Amino acid sequence: MDWTLEVIVVPVSDVDRSRDFYRDKLGFKVDVDTRVTETMRIVQLTPPGSGCSIVIGEGIGGPGGGPEPGSYAGLQLVVADIKAAHAELVERGVDVSGPVEIAPGDGGTFMHFADPDGNGWAVQEYRVRGTKPLYEALRPSTAESN
Repeated sequence: MDWTLEVIVVPVSDVDRSRDFYRDKLGFKVDVDTRVTETMRIVQLTPPGSGCSIVIGEGIGGPGGGPEPGSYAGLQLVVADIKAAHAELVERGVDVSGPVEIAPGDGGTFMHFADPDGNGWAVQEYRVRGTKPLYEALRPSTAESN
């Protein structure tokens, strides 16, 4: 059975400001922006090429209201070319750190930014992503698994 991660709810304080940031600054596609009830609004956005989306909104935290806006850290995007991704984010006005190699080899270079509430994101370079999905790149070959 496959288990796919397809949605992450990100806590934000201002839905319109956050939607605009993710859409206009990061290039995420707005899949859904709907008011379900007077107290519930759902906005789903998907990064280009991703099988996983984020959801922001009003009244979606469940019992107790959910996490505080800006309390998430470690959300991560993966790109095949971090220099090109950095240039794109800078051009779009995102306050992003420069790429830093923290480990040698493919997958060891990162940069960081935060959304308007302070939710922390990392961008990791995996050059192999330019040729195949990461799950294929990380899958052991048939010879290794026998």
